[in-house]
Amino acid sequence: MVRQPLTPEQIEAGRRLGALLRHARAGRDLAEVAHAAGISPETLRKIETGRLPSPGFGTIVCLGEALNVPVEELAATWRGNDLPLEVVS
Repeated sequence: MVRQPLTPEQIEAGRRLGALLRHARAGRDLAEVAHAAGISPETLRKIETGRLPSPGFGTIVCLGEALNVPVEELAATWRGNDLPLEVVS
C-alpha cells in the first residue's frame, strides 16, 4: 500500500499539535513523558517538532493521558480551533 503524501494543511496541523505537546510538557523531561506514554523519546521529539505530523490515534491518546491534556483539546488544536497564541510561540 502506498501512503498518500501529506497536504500542507496536515503538516501545519502536526506543527500545531507538536507545539501544544511541547507547551504541555513544560519542564518535564522528554524521556519521562515518552516512557509514560509508551513511546520512544525520538518519536515524541519528532511529534513535538512536526517531523511526524500525523501520529497514530493511540499515541495521541497516551500522550494526552501522560500530559493530562484531554483528547478533545488535542483534536481541537490539530484542527486549528481555539488555539491559544502562547502555544505557537
